[in-house]
Amino acid sequence: MRFLEPLYLLGLVLIPVLGFFYWIAISRKKKILARFGEIPLIMRAASGISFSRQATKAGLLLTAVLFLAFAAAKPQLGTHMEMVKRQGLDIVLAVDISPSMEARDVLPGPISRLDKAKQQLRTLISPTYLEGDRIGIVVFSGSAIIQCPLTLDYRAARLFLDYIDTDMIDVKGTAIGSAINTAIKAFDQQERKHKILLLLTDGEDQDTKPIQAADAAREQGIKIYTIGIGNPDGEPIPIFNRNGERVGFKKDMEGKVIITKMDESTLQKIALNTGGKYYRASPSDMELDRIYSEIQGMEKKELEGKLLLQYDDRFQWPLAFALIFIIWEVFVPERIRRKSKESVV
Repeated sequence: MRFLEPLYLLGLVLIPVLGFFYWIAISRKKKILARFGEIPLIMRAASGISFSRQATKAGLLLTAVLFLAFAAAKPQLGTHMEMVKRQGLDIVLAVDISPSMEARDVLPGPISRLDKAKQQLRTLISPTYLEGDRIGIVVFSGSAIIQCPLTLDYRAARLFLDYIDTDMIDVKGTAIGSAINTAIKAFDQQERKHKILLLLTDGEDQDTKPIQAADAAREQGIKIYTIGIGNPDGEPIPIFNRNGERVGFKKDMEGKVIITKMDESTLQKIALNTGGKYYRASPSDMELDRIYSEIQGMEKKELEGKLLLQYDDRFQWPLAFALIFIIWEVFVPERIRRKSKESVV
């Protein structure tokens, strides 16, 4: 036998505690009666008072608590094999790791654009949002790679997410078109629906034809949701030393400080072309809730089933016994009915 919720077995501690209080209560009643004379004489004069009956009722309630604790702990005895099937979507997360994502213009903080993207993905990659959905991760800068293939293992996906940084890809730049084309390859090529691409970027594409790539994604049945991260007015890209201290800003070949601006227009067009939506990253992450609500309303496919060993629940028996003892206690009277000529036993 095993218990699914063993913590509830701590309820057994209540039995001696309650028993002690019942004992004190009965003892106090006896002491009070003793003030008026000998208890047997007083019991004869009293109208059917029975301390044994009161003790019996207390014992029944304590027994009920015992069985309730066992029922709450969910005992399981015996096993059987069961085919567990999942329904969900295939969702690929494309994360921009270009140097411009190091700009620190995201509130609260301020924090870097990449840190904000990773923060949102950590929230998203959880059973709360993606129960039953397969998840994959694509990272891109001047080129794109599939970092995590589609999987139902959210823990593994979060581990991949932890290793994302701007040094993963040697080719610098922002190739949104390449990111979308790489994400297309990450999906099952045999299907034309149940596909979602979530693109997190500042939108500063370097002429990689992202709109044409979005058209190709639409033909594959992929709906793209875009989240724009950054300041549309522009922000310089900081340079840090080994101690994490800012020592300056990145400059171009002419020595001018590079200002990176979020391109909302491109991201809006990408989402519109595929039937998705564009959202700007917010401090409250409300855009994730909105995207999740839309995803939940989409048709889902049946993912692979697994034959799992299932334990048989047996909480019904202790629960039934607990109810029996509770009902029994209700029907046990505290006093003994006596005829007028009978003496108290």
